[in-house]
Amino acid sequence: MSGGVFDHDAIDRKIKETEKLTEAPDFWNDSENAQKVMNDLKYLKGRVEPWRLLMAKTDDLFALYDLALESGDEDLEDELKHDLDSALKKFQEQSILNLLSGEVDKSGCFLTIHSGAGGTEACDWAYMLSRMYIRWAERNGFKMETVDLQEDEGGIKSTTIQITGDYVYGKLKGEAGVHRLIRISPFDSNARRHTSFSSVFIFPVLDDTIKVDIRPEDLRVDTYRSGGKGGQHVNKTDSAVRFTHLPTGIVVQCDSERSQLMNRATAMSILKAKLYQYYKEQKEKENAKFGAEKKDISWGNQIRTYVFQPYTMVKDHRTKYEVHNIQSVMDGDIDQFIDSYLQAQWNGSLSSGDDEDDM
Repeated sequence: MSGGVFDHDAIDRKIKETEKLTEAPDFWNDSENAQKVMNDLKYLKGRVEPWRLLMAKTDDLFALYDLALESGDEDLEDELKHDLDSALKKFQEQSILNLLSGEVDKSGCFLTIHSGAGGTEACDWAYMLSRMYIRWAERNGFKMETVDLQEDEGGIKSTTIQITGDYVYGKLKGEAGVHRLIRISPFDSNARRHTSFSSVFIFPVLDDTIKVDIRPEDLRVDTYRSGGKGGQHVNKTDSAVRFTHLPTGIVVQCDSERSQLMNRATAMSILKAKLYQYYKEQKEKENAKFGAEKKDISWGNQIRTYVFQPYTMVKDHRTKYEVHNIQSVMDGDIDQFIDSYLQAQWNGSLSSGDDEDDM
């Protein structure tokens, strides 16, 4: 492909230019910059080499097919089918990765979940969603760290999880929005069906190449004592940190570490990620993602609905993609929704996500 999602020639030229930089005698004098260049080179090669391997595999398949025809060996049919299925799966994986070409798509992310309308039921739903994303990250071998957690008796009020790995932000960015749950509530003694809402926000983890300026006078810093389980686990110092960015009103906090210095560093990373997202959308005059955070976490604003009773179904209202194995989805099998969103976004076929279905 060239000139579209995947420009093979342009990437090859960039690889040669980057390799030339590594040949300079003083290349490793600046170790930080050298490491960045090496990471860029690895990323570029990672985009083209899988396609070269896939093309070679395709040639092998044609050769095997010709051999099967000539020899009439039926045993080769199973081998051919297996290799073809494997090649198609790899093709689909690479096609999705080629849709992730944004400035920060290859970065990790901060995933934040807030419970919405529904009280205890909504807090339980927020916990269920956090578990779903944790399971998804585990399936993909990504590293996770909870940087903020506000618990409730029935679950969680809010949580922020940092997920580290290749293309995490690019894959999860379409998960931002309101998620609706329909089920018979385990908290209702009359076993009535309840509807609950929680919101998901996704922000990229920024590296040093992307600058976000934060003036000290625009920042209010509050410290407080983080919660604990009691006894020896109680934090006796004001180690938790909350930043308020006064011009935008964006608030972030971190209480996962006992060290205030480490909490400050993590909170600053989250704030920069949110400000990057905010300023990017302001510049492009597209407030869909940030606007989704400002929407009510309630009826009519959902991007996806999860139905447990009277039937089971998970439906994305933007792509119309749906599955009926809800337990698999809650166990982290959400790549099908991620892929369908990326394809629909590229094709320009996304709906608003606010449609009301008979559920």
